[in-house]
Amino acid sequence: MPGPRLAAALTAILWGFTYLVTTDMLPPHPTQAAALRALGGGAFLLAVGREALPRTWLWRLFVLGTLNTGIFFVLFFIGAMRLPSGVAAIFQALGPIATLLFAWALLHRRPSGAQFASLILGAAGVTLVVLKSSAALDPIGVAAALGSMVALTLSGILMNMWGRPPIGFSAFFGWQLMIGGIELAILTALNGDYGGTADAMTLGAFALLAVVLTGVPFLLWFRAISMIGAVNVMPFILLTPVTALVIDAVVKSVVPTPLQMLGIVVVIAALLLNYRASQPKA
Repeated sequence: MPGPRLAAALTAILWGFTYLVTTDMLPPHPTQAAALRALGGGAFLLAVGREALPRTWLWRLFVLGTLNTGIFFVLFFIGAMRLPSGVAAIFQALGPIATLLFAWALLHRRPSGAQFASLILGAAGVTLVVLKSSAALDPIGVAAALGSMVALTLSGILMNMWGRPPIGFSAFFGWQLMIGGIELAILTALNGDYGGTADAMTLGAFALLAVVLTGVPFLLWFRAISMIGAVNVMPFILLTPVTALVIDAVVKSVVPTPLQMLGIVVVIAALLLNYRASQPKA
């Protein structure tokens, strides 16, 4: 396993591919996509870590699975399908700031001025990278993108508060994905949000989404949080929209503007500032 910061960076980069898969390869059914992503990712992790669900942790796993899978996934897909990828990514970039606020309120960890400055700088850099004057701000999409960010952030803080049960990381996160996936499958059946052709490309896209962009990243991301804390991990989410921009440039021949290139530099500077601010003082 890579170190916690490298794991967080790799996760954020992998998540940058999710926008391309969602918008170009999946049918426009957000709850169906969320359910299949969660159930597939959960099944993969449980196949790796074959451990039973601990009864004493049942309610906590239910809360975590509902937040970081049930709520996060469906709102993420709604936001991704109703907003331009760049605009949706801006709201995800607010996650580090929300993490500092939640940690202050729930864990009584007062953030330093340098930490706040680094995250605001990072959010500004992401804005330069992805925001365009022609971006349409659909209200439902905006609310969904904000809600998904809050759900993922809060689950990381609660994981810091509660620790983890006496089972391996794969089983711990696999059960969370399965709990959220079952919730999403029920929601999909109730609202009839399913359909699309089951051709080879669609099935391959769902497999890619479930294993490479969900199972593996979830394991890396929350393992990093358990090791160094959500406050130190969440800033790496700023790499996700930068990755999406690079993918657009390579796959769709969308050449970055000088302003977008400046935004990438600002994001990297913000991550370096946050890293220095989070190091223990001698």
